[in-house]
Amino acid sequence: MSTPKDILQQYWGYDSFRPIQEEIIQSVLNAKDTLAILPTGGGKSICFQVPAMIKEGTCLVVSPLIALMIDQVARLNKLNIPAKAIHTGLNADEIEDILSTCEEGLLKFLYVSPERLSSQRFVERLPDLPISLLAVDEAHCISQWGYDFRPSYLHIAAVKPILKGVPTIALTASATPKVKDDIAEKLQLKDPAGFFGSFIRENLSYQAVQCDDKMNFIIRLLKQHPGSGIIYCKTRRKAKELSDLLNQFQLNTDFYHAGLSQEQRSEKQMAWMDGKTDCMVCTNAFGMGIDKADVRLVVHIDVPDCIENYYQEAGRAGRDGQYAEAYLLYMERDLANLKSLPDLKYPGIETIRKIYKALCNHFQIPAGLGAGEHFDFDIQSFASAFKLNLFEILYCLEILKQEEIIGYQEQVFTPSTAMFVCDRVGLESFEKDFPNMEPLIKILLRTYGGIFDISTKINEHQIAWLLKWDISNVKKTLQQLHRNGLIEYKAAKEQAQIYFLEDRIIAEELNIDFVQYRSRKSAYAARIQQMISYVKNIDCRSVFIAAYFGDKAGIDCGICDTCISKNKSTRENTDITDLLKKIKIKISEQPLNMKDLYEITGAEMDVVKKALGFLESEGLIGMNLEGQFELKKKGQDRNPARFKIQYPMKNRSEDIQ
Repeated sequence: MSTPKDILQQYWGYDSFRPIQEEIIQSVLNAKDTLAILPTGGGKSICFQVPAMIKEGTCLVVSPLIALMIDQVARLNKLNIPAKAIHTGLNADEIEDILSTCEEGLLKFLYVSPERLSSQRFVERLPDLPISLLAVDEAHCISQWGYDFRPSYLHIAAVKPILKGVPTIALTASATPKVKDDIAEKLQLKDPAGFFGSFIRENLSYQAVQCDDKMNFIIRLLKQHPGSGIIYCKTRRKAKELSDLLNQFQLNTDFYHAGLSQEQRSEKQMAWMDGKTDCMVCTNAFGMGIDKADVRLVVHIDVPDCIENYYQEAGRAGRDGQYAEAYLLYMERDLANLKSLPDLKYPGIETIRKIYKALCNHFQIPAGLGAGEHFDFDIQSFASAFKLNLFEILYCLEILKQEEIIGYQEQVFTPSTAMFVCDRVGLESFEKDFPNMEPLIKILLRTYGGIFDISTKINEHQIAWLLKWDISNVKKTLQQLHRNGLIEYKAAKEQAQIYFLEDRIIAEELNIDFVQYRSRKSAYAARIQQMISYVKNIDCRSVFIAAYFGDKAGIDCGICDTCISKNKSTRENTDITDLLKKIKIKISEQPLNMKDLYEITGAEMDVVKKALGFLESEGLIGMNLEGQFELKKKGQDRNPARFKIQYPMKNRSEDIQ
């Protein structure tokens, strides 16, 4: 039987595990429920993927984001590990094919969203699947005390009896002590083994800078850091505008946000990963699942609303263990705006009812109907049609989602499909009339089996490569074939989706759990206050972050801005104290001028001047007629008893004898 290290070497090419990974893997192999909290970049996925490869059967992975599932599956497939993901971008036949493959024991990993565990069809198939391990990724989402509460996670425990004793591993990169306890309770972990990695990043220098001119500061920063970097912004518009401005200063940047097509995002991400783009200016849509080791700089141009988000995003710097910097730029009004967020993100019931009623009207859902209905959702046109504030809509959607009245996915990718809808005689006749389209028709028939019988996923880029055509020409020809009635072609789309979990409620009767609502609002306000405390913190920033997550063992990092400031002050105190002693000794031997003292001490001239000025003001030295400094004798000063020097530096006093 293979050992964990054998599997690690065989599939991932590593010779050794990162700290505590091996202990976590052994806990899973011992069939224990396990809670693993590993800071960002700590290698969480390895902790369930390696034991799953050793165990018989399939690992069922619950993950909150479609993009993250697709990314993980693609990585596993590249390693020749059979893995699939079930998500809303698939049709019923595709889902059935995946479940059948899993049932036959041909999958090692099956990724699903937590919402899938509430699907009756999926739950009915679950007993037939050879599940040997349940892995819950981003487990903090189960806690309403956490920063990313998703009520769908609360349904995970309901399927555990169906799995009949299959061990569970819950993983997250960021959980406070209260959230840790909540995870264990809500997932019904039995006597779980807990593993908690250190939150101290010894190579990462955290810096918070009060800055009224962020643009010029960033330009200077990027010129000083020519390597790979990330700049986080709160809005899509700001990300694009900032990138455009930086490029005007001959800085190599690009922008990234969730509003771009999947194709655009992939191209931009790949260019950055390959080093063709130095710095990515982005929203928090960028970075999830990305493991680029040599990021030297992460900058937040806006203050995040919680330490959890900041820690994860800043932690994308320096994963290679080399020195890296994370800057947080702020103005006082940024902090004031943060304090106002709880009232904005948690509006009154009348506002929630107004948005809910508008949604139902927008999709023309009658009262008492609508449960299970899915709709593409263009938030911009919705806001325009009902004259609503965009942020107000987003906040209310999140509340309705947390109350499990609706579901909301910001980005759902549906791939391109095609199917021939003519007979073969008609097709041959068309090819004779339009010979320029014949090559594409032949490629469709040769590449996609069954395209005459069912709607089939197609890849326009693959077709373009096979034909040596431009991608735009492929899409144009497919549309022409569609218009001529030969095929039914649906181009890929990526759009937000709304789905109703309940039948339409009369708006005036819509209610929420106000006790839980107020608790979540209070917890959110507390997280914001912790973020503000971090910004204003005068002690080690690394220790502050670690303590927030319950890691009290941290010692000052020595490289964050507050540590550097304290160390500089200490060094200056030590340096000038030594210099004062040295000057006093030298001029006690013989009177010396400033130039002599400068050459003898080796100190900078301005430091020598500062030291001489201090000694003179204290009445300990004076200047003779030759312009030389000499010690004053007792009686020369108006206070002849003065022998103790009170140093002007903070918290420092010492006798000079």
